[in-house]
Amino acid sequence: MDKRGGFTLVELLVVIAIIALLMAILMPALNRVGKQAKAVTCQLNLSQWGKIFTMYTVDNDGYFASGSSGKVWTETLGPYYSEPKLHCCPMATQPAFPEGSSYPEGGKFLAWGVFDGTYAQLGLEGVYGSYGMNGHVSNPKRGVPDPWERDTTKNWRSAGVNGASNIPLFLDCTWLGGLPEDSDPPPQYDGDCHFGPLGTNIQGFCLDRHNEGINGLFLDFSVRKIGLKELWRLKWHRKFDTSGWSGGWPEWMKDFKDD
Repeated sequence: MDKRGGFTLVELLVVIAIIALLMAILMPALNRVGKQAKAVTCQLNLSQWGKIFTMYTVDNDGYFASGSSGKVWTETLGPYYSEPKLHCCPMATQPAFPEGSSYPEGGKFLAWGVFDGTYAQLGLEGVYGSYGMNGHVSNPKRGVPDPWERDTTKNWRSAGVNGASNIPLFLDCTWLGGLPEDSDPPPQYDGDCHFGPLGTNIQGFCLDRHNEGINGLFLDFSVRKIGLKELWRLKWHRKFDTSGWSGGWPEWMKDFKDD
């Protein structure tokens, strides 16, 4: 009768080594595929937001909401959607303060929130997300002084303007929104962000969430990826200088693609 021998220890070690080698080769590729899939899902989310903003503006004579710096868009747009998961980019779904906070800023891969009862009057209690609105897109009442002494003459009040494809509306962000200015410096490190009473500035949008960029919805309701250095070339408001940042890039951004 034929004798059937088992695997030798050497053969098993060789097989294990081959499997380990294949995993080492495949894991980075699988990781990249996973991130690409999440980036695509993020853009699909923003496309849904484009439809939501479209419905709102159609119902309001073409104009956007009048809220201060767009920080209560969750409340204003609430009647137009029912899925709270739309608040989050798939790369940042976990809130930074799950137990609740009065100032729950987010991060690169962390959603802002959860808001505690301090913000109940704004309809924000229990809310979290990882997208933010360009605070210069709003339609406050004309002739009424802004309570924050902002120059609202530079606001984008409606979607029907020239160059809408270069005007940011709704993007990956570490807060509900912000008020970027062309003089805002880039973050000194990935995740460096300073918050004020009206939210953040351009730093809140400058985070390496999608391979040297973020995803954004524009005023013509188109969606695309935005390179981080390109943020200074977008027309955030009517008086924004789009010639780009000239003050030098921090070390973590130096090798990123230009615009």
